[in-house]
Amino acid sequence: MVSTDEPGGLPELLRTALDDAKANLYTVHRLDQVVGGVMVLARTAHAAKDLSAAIRAGQVEKDYLAVCHGALDGQGEMRDLLLRDKAARRTQVVSQPGPDVKQALLFYESLAAQPDQSLLRIRLVTGRPHQIRVQLASRGHPLCGDKKYGAEDGLGMGLWSTALCFPHPKTGQVMRFRVLPPLEQAPWSTYADLLRTL
Repeated sequence: MVSTDEPGGLPELLRTALDDAKANLYTVHRLDQVVGGVMVLARTAHAAKDLSAAIRAGQVEKDYLAVCHGALDGQGEMRDLLLRDKAARRTQVVSQPGPDVKQALLFYESLAAQPDQSLLRIRLVTGRPHQIRVQLASRGHPLCGDKKYGAEDGLGMGLWSTALCFPHPKTGQVMRFRVLPPLEQAPWSTYADLLRTL
């Protein structure tokens, strides 16, 4: 589902779950529609403002699990310049700065590497549209199930927002949330035993 406040989106679903059609819910960050996992939404405009400020200040930690094609071992960083084509709804890595070009940074750790597939844990530093997807694809490691960026495997999407850490907008207390991907579904089922130990 979409994470924005529109018909069929996550805020509408939460209002139904809360049995409060008029509940104020504010989206402070997004997930691509094909990506699942943990998100935070604000209940007040003030909380949304504080959470957005925490994101800009680097106080929000977002960790993802990813299953990509090819062997990617060890750990490291990916730092790129990204350009978003809004009409095509695609992002690309570019070599030169420009008015619409944004810096993108993530850190990765390989949890399991096989010749044809790897399981990664990713710490997203910047939150650009399709960032993880395009940064991996540009290095010859498209995510499993990501047709938009080159995968032709028929698998489910190999990207999951697995952990989120942020300061509570009212108390400042550090809040931590974690959820595993659906371990019975491919591509996650291959790594189910390992993922249960994380």
